[in-house]
Formats: sequence, structure tokens, C-alpha cells
Amino acid sequence: MILIGLTGIMGSGKSTVAALLRRRGFEVIDLDAVAKDSLSRKETLEDIGDAFGPQYVASGHVDVEGLRKVAFSGDRLRALEAILHPRIREEVRRIIGALEEKGTPIVFIEHPLLFEVGFYRRLDAIVLVAAPMDVIRERLVKRGMDPEDIERRLSFQMPLEKKKQMAHYVIDNSGTEDMLEAQIDALLDKITKQEVIIRCI
Repeated sequence: MILIGLTGIMGSGKSTVAALLRRRGFEVIDLDAVAKDSLSRKETLEDIGDAFGPQYVASGHVDVEGLRKVAFSGDRLRALEAILHPRIREEVRRIIGALEEKGTPIVFIEHPLLFEVGFYRRLDAIVLVAAPMDVIRERLVKRGMDPEDIERRLSFQMPLEKKKQMAHYVIDNSGTEDMLEAQIDALLDKITKQEVIIRCI
């Protein structure tokens, strides 16, 4: 099985690429979705309550927005990661194991922070979805995000240019959807024809 990371700065269009890959029949594991599922576990709720305060786990549910705001300040993000990441890794291993048993040849793993959290080291190749930073900021504002919050959250992400240097493939998502689809098809052609090369990277 080939494991390929799919990453990009928020607003780059990573989720759009993931949806197009699924439409083509590929398995995509969304680490954000896995993280959200882990938030419903009793032990996770207890750990978050202990680390951040009971107000963030009222009525047996995590206050995701409130937790996100407090986590993206100082070293609180690291505390949240220490709670979530071991559980996410455990669940991803379980999903990958099940897909491998089915004989799935290629699996994409989607997350904006593959480089930042070190998860990229477990993968055979990394695909980066990119766009100019002014385009990214414009997209995020259109989503209703506050400009100050955008900059704060971007500060926790590795600069785009550094991610480009570390990625094996870069998809430019600053054009039309047809252009994006053409790049995805070209990428898939390379991957399916160069499986041995990818494993040697």
C-alpha cells in the first residue's frame, strides 16, 4: 500500500482536491474528521477538561470554537495536540490496517499540518495544494474569518515556500476547476506509473 499525504495551508483548496480524489475512487483519510471523532470519547473529554477547564466540555460535548480560540494562543496548542495526536494516530493505524486487508493500493491522508506535527515521516510521498497567499487570505475572509484570526492561525503553520520545498508534488489551485482537475489527473498518472520510485523517496 502506498500512503500519500495531502496537505496545504488553510484556504489553499486541500479539501476540494480531497473531494475530487474521492470522486475518482481513491480512499482519503481526513485527519481533521478523525480528530473530531476522538473529541466524543469520554477519556478525551476528561483530559481536555483537566487541561483547559470544565467550561470547554460542558454537557458532555467539547466547545470546539472556544477550544480553538484558546488553543491558538501561546503554548496551549501543544497541550491540545498532546491529548489528541496519540488517539488520532491509533485510529489512523486502525483505518489503514482495515484498508490494507481489503487490498487498497493507494491511500491519501489529508491534513493541513502534516509537516508541522511530523506525520509526513510516516508517508511515502506528500502532495501540497498551493495558491498565492493573497488568494488564500481572500478566500478565508469570504468564509467569514476575521483577518486577525487568519493571521494568528497562519502563524502556527509552516510558510508555504518551505512546504513547497519539502513536498514531492505541488498542485496549483489558483486557476479554474478544469485546470485543477487536469493537474490531479496528471498527478495520479505519475503515482500509478511510478510506485517503486515513490517508495524509494
